[in-house]
Amino acid sequence: MSHFSQIKTQIRSLPALQSALTDLGLPWQSGSQEVRGFRGQTETAQVVIPQENGYDIGFRWNGTEYELVADLEFWRQAWSVERFLNKVSQRYAYHAVLQSASEQGFQVQTEEQQADGSVKLVLQRWRS
Repeated sequence: MSHFSQIKTQIRSLPALQSALTDLGLPWQSGSQEVRGFRGQTETAQVVIPQENGYDIGFRWNGTEYELVADLEFWRQAWSVERFLNKVSQRYAYHAVLQSASEQGFQVQTEEQQADGSVKLVLQRWRS
C-alpha cells in the first residue's frame, strides 16, 4: 500500500528553495496546492513539483522547515530521493548564503566552481 512520506530538511527560506529548484531545472508551482498521491490521496504543500506520472513532490512548511512530501513509490525523478535532496540542499545553501549576505550589505566579488562541485564565494562590503 502506498502512502505519503515526510522527509525533514534544513530548508527554511522559501525564495532560496524556489531558486534552488529553478537552478536544477525542475518545474515548480508556488502557493498552497495539493500534492497528488496514490488513489487520490492529497497533502497540501507550499511548493509542488508535478511529475509526468500524475503524482507530485511537494515541500510543506511544518512550522520549522520545509519538509519534502511525496508518495515515494511513485518517485520519477532523474535522481534517487537522497541524491535529489542533496542537490536541492546544495543549491539551497548557495542561495541562502547570497540572500543573507545581501541583507547584511555584502556583494559577491568573485564566484568559482571548484573541482569537487563546491562553490567558492568571495563577498565584499564597503563601509563609509
